[in-house]
Amino acid sequence: MQIELKSPFDAHLHLRDGAMLETTVPASAEQFAGAIVMPNLQPPLTDRHTIDSYRARIEAIGGESFAPAMTLFLTPSHTPADIEALKGVISAVKLSPAGSTTHSEKGLHDLVNNHSFMAVLEAMEAMDLPLCVHGETGDFVLDREAAFAPTYRALARRFPKLRIVMEHLGSRALLPLLDEQPNLYATVTLHHLLLDLDALLGGMLRPECFCKPVIKTPADREALQKVVLDAHPKIFFGSDSAPHPQADKARGAAGIFSAPVVLPALAGFFEQHDALDRMQPFLSDRARDFYRLDLPDRTVRLKKDPWRVPVSYGGVTPLFSGERLIWRVVDGA
Repeated sequence: MQIELKSPFDAHLHLRDGAMLETTVPASAEQFAGAIVMPNLQPPLTDRHTIDSYRARIEAIGGESFAPAMTLFLTPSHTPADIEALKGVISAVKLSPAGSTTHSEKGLHDLVNNHSFMAVLEAMEAMDLPLCVHGETGDFVLDREAAFAPTYRALARRFPKLRIVMEHLGSRALLPLLDEQPNLYATVTLHHLLLDLDALLGGMLRPECFCKPVIKTPADREALQKVVLDAHPKIFFGSDSAPHPQADKARGAAGIFSAPVVLPALAGFFEQHDALDRMQPFLSDRARDFYRLDLPDRTVRLKKDPWRVPVSYGGVTPLFSGERLIWRVVDGA
């Protein structure tokens, strides 16, 4: 039995930089025709020079069959003119509230009352440039996404033509916003779709399952599964694959390296629910249409051929390390 996917696309990907690119880029390029590449490096991607340079480093490894769609890390110093100067260079702007996630120290504070931020959003709305948001507050860790709902609602209403993506959705409390606000969309990750807190804390602590926003309750997982299986038109796949060296993960760094197992694990999920026909729109069509991208013309094939996930890729522990998966990628040409 085989599955064919037409130009699958990862709408939320962290590749890191330096030597780690030799591990992360091939892991994604084998399975995807492109990705929205997130900018929170150290230092973050905040101008054309850093964006173009990073794109070149990715393309040197990924080749012509993998298209990195670049993003800008929004800081308090950015102006509308800065954003307008990047027309055609970036596919989106990434907003991380200060301190909310890895390398977000230079993010924004007080979003709703920040006048310079409002001016930037006005420019983005005029350019039809999407805003990708890591939506968490400083509340109790399981409540941080739900507590961000008023901010999502306020931004969506103030800028009704600005397309806003609620990234790596992990809380069922945010799902009603998709139908309430016409300009709110969402990405869903592999780990939020398949796991709950038991994977992280139910037995021995598993650092490879720690991320932000944290994986939550069975009820949250089941709610996400339902909207994905129901083929909600405003939800598409974004892995939020975010690798860290094993030493950093052991110290508690937030981020799950899922890139090597994404398509095999998702194939197992959709097959289990007799919904293999819903993989293509979730993994490519909706995101490609949303970002209006011209992706490399690729067909990625998977077949049922059990394999065991390596315990490490270039010193990075992957999701499902050492576990057996039923599907594998056999052709990414």
